[in-house]
Amino acid sequence: MKIIIAILIFSLLIIFHELGHFLLAKKNGIRVNEFCLGLGPTVVGFTKGETKYSLHLLPFGGACMMEGEDAESDDERAFGKKSVWARISVVAAGPIFNFIMALVFSIILMGCVGYDKPVLSGVMEGYPAEEAGIEAGDTIVKLNHKSIHFWREINFYLYSHPGEELKVTYEREGERYETTLTPKYDEENGAYYAGFYGGGEKTKGNVIETLQYGVYYVKYWIDVTFESLKMLVTGQVGVQDMSGPVGIVKTIGDTYEQSKASGVFYIFVNMLNISILLSANLGVMNLLPIPALDGGRLVFLIIEAIRGKKIDPDKEGMVHFIGMACLMLLMVVVMFSDIRKLF
Repeated sequence: MKIIIAILIFSLLIIFHELGHFLLAKKNGIRVNEFCLGLGPTVVGFTKGETKYSLHLLPFGGACMMEGEDAESDDERAFGKKSVWARISVVAAGPIFNFIMALVFSIILMGCVGYDKPVLSGVMEGYPAEEAGIEAGDTIVKLNHKSIHFWREINFYLYSHPGEELKVTYEREGERYETTLTPKYDEENGAYYAGFYGGGEKTKGNVIETLQYGVYYVKYWIDVTFESLKMLVTGQVGVQDMSGPVGIVKTIGDTYEQSKASGVFYIFVNMLNISILLSANLGVMNLLPIPALDGGRLVFLIIEAIRGKKIDPDKEGMVHFIGMACLMLLMVVVMFSDIRKLF
């Protein structure tokens, strides 16, 4: 069952991403030759109008194959024949649809279980928070220049900024206070602690708050993705800390097994949460200016819009080919790392 759930989640994310490309292509009058889910040989398919809709054997990946997208075409409805702004809208639609999916799922999640309000359960004796007068029941609203809406934002900020001086803004009985903390290093645990702790106060708001915190939740996962990439570049984390399809399937499976005893509702909520994370992550990753990804294609289209003329298709194609080769190599490395973690 957990494998089936993982495949369904991956398929939903991919098909919705490709649906963004598909709908904008159709709106701009671009011929779509095939809209498919999966890779490898075709299992089943049918043609409606000019487009073939198909399901392929391997349950990962998908495509919206447009006429003249990667090769020259004389068809007046080819991708390359459309205006640069039309092509930009088609390419950007995929990642944008991932953010839309993440937002819809986040609103549903906030409506089902609410959010973890950043209220402190207590402070640690002898640590900076206690010395600054912070108390249990205080609500953290800002760390340095970052606004805080969820307890998990505090945990991730402290994890990604170890030892960094903190300007803390907190609320107590409707009043706001500010203080500056310098986290204290704990040699026994090998980590820095500001000295406050908690698990978040579960809160369910009205309709407006549910919509508002749905937006905040998507923003949180987008921030986590960008911050994780920054940590990867700066060496705070390594490639071995990344997860590919194998690692993600394992995470989904482990979460399913842990949730099973609590009932269907908890399985649904936890799978919804993973889907939000993956959808926001997919949107961000696809917008990175890396050749072969949507972001890389957007770079070439933006340059074309600025220059007023197209870049040599052969040169652009070569750049995307090299980018794809590098991505495949990275995927193999990450997959090998994921497999090693299983044993």
